[in-house]
Amino acid sequence: MSTRWYPLYQKGGPQLRVFLPNFWMKLVRPPHAQPSNVVVFSCSMEMTKYDIKNYMEKIYNVKCADVRTRIHMPKTRREPTQGYVIKDDDIKYAYITLMKGEEFQFPDLFENIENKEHEDHEKALKQAKEGYQEFLNKNKDRQNMPGWFTV
Repeated sequence: MSTRWYPLYQKGGPQLRVFLPNFWMKLVRPPHAQPSNVVVFSCSMEMTKYDIKNYMEKIYNVKCADVRTRIHMPKTRREPTQGYVIKDDDIKYAYITLMKGEEFQFPDLFENIENKEHEDHEKALKQAKEGYQEFLNKNKDRQNMPGWFTV
C-alpha cells in the first residue's frame, strides 16, 4: 500500500512509526450532470476500488455504497516546432456513490467575491455620479466658460 521505507533503527535514536500512504484523491467537478449522491474524485493510478473505499471510510468517515473507476486517456498532439508526439499523463477517476439518503453539493466558493465586486462597482459608480453632480452645481452660474477653467 505504501512504497515509503521506515528508517532503520539506530541505537539511541527514536523510532519513527508514522504511516504515510502514497495515495491521494482530489475532488473534481464532473463534466456531465450526476445524481446528487455521486461524487467524482481524481485519484492516484495505483489505487484500486477497495483502496478508494477504505480511504474514504477510514480517513473521512464517509460510507460508500459503490465505487467505480475509469482511466481517462488524454489526447495526443504534435509539438509545434520539433514535430514529435506528446501525450499527457493518464488520469484515474473514481465515481463514489454515497449511501441512500446522503447528498453532496459543491460549496459555492466564489459567491461572496462576485457580490463584493458588484457592490464595489456600484459604490464607484455612485461616487462618480456625485462628483459629476458637484461639478455641474459648481459651474452652473458660468454658462459660457469651459469646464476645465474652474477654480
